[in-house]
Amino acid sequence: MTAAPAGEPVLVLREASFGYRDRTTLRDVDLAVPRGEVLVVTGPNGSGKSTLVKGILGLADQTGGVCEILGAPRRSFTEHHRVGYVPQRQSVATAIPSTVREVVATGRLARTPWWAPWRPFTAGERTAVTEAIRVVGLGDRADAQVGQLSGGQQRRVLIARALACEPELFLLDEPTAGVDTANQAVLVAVLARLVERGATLVVVTHELAAFTDLTTRVVEVEAGRIVGDHRLREVR
Repeated sequence: MTAAPAGEPVLVLREASFGYRDRTTLRDVDLAVPRGEVLVVTGPNGSGKSTLVKGILGLADQTGGVCEILGAPRRSFTEHHRVGYVPQRQSVATAIPSTVREVVATGRLARTPWWAPWRPFTAGERTAVTEAIRVVGLGDRADAQVGQLSGGQQRRVLIARALACEPELFLLDEPTAGVDTANQAVLVAVLARLVERGATLVVVTHELAAFTDLTTRVVEVEAGRIVGDHRLREVR
């Protein structure tokens, strides 16, 4: 996993605003996320939580201010393999049968050279996929069809897919949505392992209680603005 230089925030926003087309839905965000942070973003539906993540990723328009990812302006950021994204409520079950290993392997595409998109994986890349599956606790299901997995297991497949490209920063949008309490605990344990490996997490969630033992900081969003920023503990 690539590491940012010591002391350098992995994410910086200064008076940043994001939206869609000509509509700004999140305004004047000031936020610096140091390496190793587990930042939970919470707030009511429609408040702008998901827009924050999508704005950082470039999936929503930046309508003002500054957004820097790993030291580079968002608009010129090209090291996409350094950022892992787990989208909200996306299912990995498709009409085409796919195994856990096949789905997780697609996470390596962010590191695949544009001039050789169909080259075979190297031994190191295959190891990265296998390790990602192991970290999320699905080593015994690597060759299972994803359509046969539970909802909680499918969420872990998505996390493994993001992990496979060996990112430094993870952005997770409602990772426990629709997952029962037992599987929520498993997912949080998976995220704790990512933090132990040096990752920085930004987690959008309504279910703050599920992340209590992991969270270092909570940001509250309401009506398109940050209305609270609370540090719970220091970054280890």
